[in-house]
Amino acid sequence: MREVHEALLPERQLGYTTVLKTMQIMVEKGLLNRDESRRSHVYTPVEQEEQTLANLVRGLLARAFGGSSRKLVLAALQEAPLTPEEEATLIAEIRKARSSR
Repeated sequence: MREVHEALLPERQLGYTTVLKTMQIMVEKGLLNRDESRRSHVYTPVEQEEQTLANLVRGLLARAFGGSSRKLVLAALQEAPLTPEEEATLIAEIRKARSSR
C-alpha cells in the first residue's frame, strides 16, 4: 500500500487514506486481491494488465462507440495523433491481423 502511495506522489498529491480507500474499493469490485496475513497488507491485481486493458476497451467500445472500432480509433487519433513511426507500425499490425483471420 505504501509503495503505491509513494509511486503516485510525483504525479498527484493524494493523501494516504485516499489511496487506501481507492484500493479497498478495487478489492470490493474484484480488481485487486488483498493478502492480510502480514502486518501490512499486500495488494495484487486479479488480472494481468493486458486482460484489464482488453476489458476496459471492450466496455468503452460498447458503451461509447456503439461497437464501432472505426469510431474508437478515429477518436483516439484525434486526441493523440500518431508519429510516422507509430503509423507504420500500426499499418503493419493491421495487415498482420487481417492475414491471420
